[in-house]
Amino acid sequence: MTSAPDSRRHPRRRPSWAGRNYTLLTAAAVVTNLGSQGALIAAAFAVLETGGDGGDVGLVAAARTLPLVLFLLIGGAVADRLPRHRVMVAANALNCLSQAAFALLVLTGEPRLWQMLLLSALGGTGQAFFGPAAEGMLMSSVDGEQASRAFAFFRMAMQGAGLGGAALGGALVAVIGPGWVLAVDAVAFALAGAMRSFLDVSHIPPRRPGGGLLADLREGWQEFVGRPWLWTVVAQFSVVVAVVGAADAVYGPLVARDSLGGPGPWGLALGAFGAGTVGGALLMTRWKPRRLLLAGTFCVFPLAAPAAALAVPVPVGPLCVVMFVSGAAIEVFGVSWMTALHQEIPEDKLSRVAAYDWFGSIAMVPLATALAGPAEQAFGRTAALWGCSVLVVVVTAAVLFVPDVRNLTRRTRPVAQGSPSVDVRHTSADAEGSAGRLG
Repeated sequence: MTSAPDSRRHPRRRPSWAGRNYTLLTAAAVVTNLGSQGALIAAAFAVLETGGDGGDVGLVAAARTLPLVLFLLIGGAVADRLPRHRVMVAANALNCLSQAAFALLVLTGEPRLWQMLLLSALGGTGQAFFGPAAEGMLMSSVDGEQASRAFAFFRMAMQGAGLGGAALGGALVAVIGPGWVLAVDAVAFALAGAMRSFLDVSHIPPRRPGGGLLADLREGWQEFVGRPWLWTVVAQFSVVVAVVGAADAVYGPLVARDSLGGPGPWGLALGAFGAGTVGGALLMTRWKPRRLLLAGTFCVFPLAAPAAALAVPVPVGPLCVVMFVSGAAIEVFGVSWMTALHQEIPEDKLSRVAAYDWFGSIAMVPLATALAGPAEQAFGRTAALWGCSVLVVVVTAAVLFVPDVRNLTRRTRPVAQGSPSVDVRHTSADAEGSAGRLG
């Protein structure tokens, strides 16, 4: 008589919720984050080594951001129309080729500024199509009950890879030069694209025939504006991301130069923020707040603290503590937000909604960074930093007046594809019926 297999002899190598698609997506994201964070540093130093100045570095960074804003909504519509894994692989191929060309130019001679601008723009275009497809694919890879934990592990892996990639990339730029670091990033995109080509999309229902790209965009817009909790939080973050980005990118380095001892302490503070995001994601692998957006929104308030700390300014030790806490808090919001999208948005509209979310969140960043200098001249740096802090508090408090933000609760049952919006105001955490998107 054959005995039943002993489960202790064959322990699970991964949790039951970490299926094949989820594992591939997480591993590929780690690979690309390791390469991309170092490549950002390498690109800046490549510009400087050719005789460029800070303005040229800013132009190359802007060249990557502008196509992201321009093509993001189209990328969301395309990702809901075509198989998402094919969109992701094509975008990775574009990023691989653009970074390989950038690396070749740096390694073989002196690249011209227009060439670096063009290649950076191609990279931003790839990201515009990749981002919405990747978010939709990730959300369709987990079930409603374990979605929060899965998203937390995914974000923790990404943030950890980003921290490691930035540290490793900075060291490699100093040792082997920016060209080789850009080449490593090209290889990382190629490897990640190969991994994503093995994603299984058989569980995703076929897309219904649509009336064209514009009709898809209109349908996504209706889904977006039809949910008060969705568009109000995106409007909130259009301000939050803009002013926090201005404080970090413009005022932070200036305060560090004048009061903290230079770029080293500021780099340490940014590293503390990154470590905080890893800690916050780790917390969310265990904590499942019942009122998702209420808990998440309260955790946006700490984002006002870094600008206030820079306004004082506090010494580098307390600043690192503030940055760590704000990093942890924003990850609580991030996991809660992804969980809310997962349970409330029908699967066939995920990428379009994600595109509107991204677009609204980043659209004001270029304007805020452009106005940071004039604001400092008009009001003074301290007043400008306090203004950033106050804006975060005001817009976050305003969102709490939206009933759906306060009352949206965690659920585990899926919403059928194309189902109408569910009233979230009176739903308990254990509600029966429609909820979530995928099982």
